[in-house]
Amino acid sequence: MIPWPHVPDFALRGNVIKPLLKLMIDKETTLSMTSANAQRVRALDLLKSRGMLRLKDFMAEGIGPETLARLVREAAVVRPARGLYQLPGTQIEAAHMLAEAAVLVPKGVVCLTSALQYHELTLQMPSAVWMAIGRTAWRPKIAYPRIRFVRFTGPALTEGVERHRVESIEVPITDPARTIVDCFRYRAKVGLDVAMEGLREGLRRRRCTPDELWRYARTARVWSVMRPYVEAMVADAT
Repeated sequence: MIPWPHVPDFALRGNVIKPLLKLMIDKETTLSMTSANAQRVRALDLLKSRGMLRLKDFMAEGIGPETLARLVREAAVVRPARGLYQLPGTQIEAAHMLAEAAVLVPKGVVCLTSALQYHELTLQMPSAVWMAIGRTAWRPKIAYPRIRFVRFTGPALTEGVERHRVESIEVPITDPARTIVDCFRYRAKVGLDVAMEGLREGLRRRRCTPDELWRYARTARVWSVMRPYVEAMVADAT
C-alpha cells in the first residue's frame, strides 16, 4: 500500500486562505465601485438641481474629492474656480457670475454697480462683481470670477439686503434704493455718473421712492450730497 504524501499544514492553510483573500478583495472592489458610482450619480444630480457647489458642499453629502476629480477628468464636470464645480456648457452671463461669487463668498453681499446692473438701473457692465464683506472679515483671494470688495460695518451688511434666486443659488443683493445710496457713498470708486444714472432710472421706473432714498442716505450720511440731485429729478418728473 502506497502511503499518501504528507501535506504540511501551512500548505493547506495557504490553499484555503488565498481564495478567501481573493474573494474578500473582489468584494471590497465591487463595493468600492458601487460607492463611487453612487457618488458620481449623486454629484451630477446635485449640480443639476443647485447649479454649482463648493467642495465642502459635496463632502457634506458624502461625496469625496476623488469622485469630483474623476468627473473633472472625464469632462462631466468643470471647475471654473478653485473649490467650485458646475456642469459644462453653463452660460457665462452677468447673473451667472453673481451666483458664482455668492457661492465663493457666502457671507458677501452683491452691491454697487453689480447690484445696479442686476436691478436693470444701469447700462454699465461691470468688469468685476462688486461685493461687500464685514469690516474685519477675511478677504478671500479668488482668481475667477473677478471680485472687487468693499467693507461694510454691522447693520450695513443686512439692512436693505434682498435674497434672490439666481440659477438655483440664493444671492444676497442690496435693494434698488440702498444700491443707489451706496453708489453715491462710494462715488469715488464707481463714478458719480454711474450713481446719477442709477438714481435717474430708479426714480423714473419707480423702483424706489424719495423717502426710501432719504432714509438710507441719512444713515449713510450722504443725504447732503444726494439731496440736490434727488430734488432736481423729482421736480423734472412733475
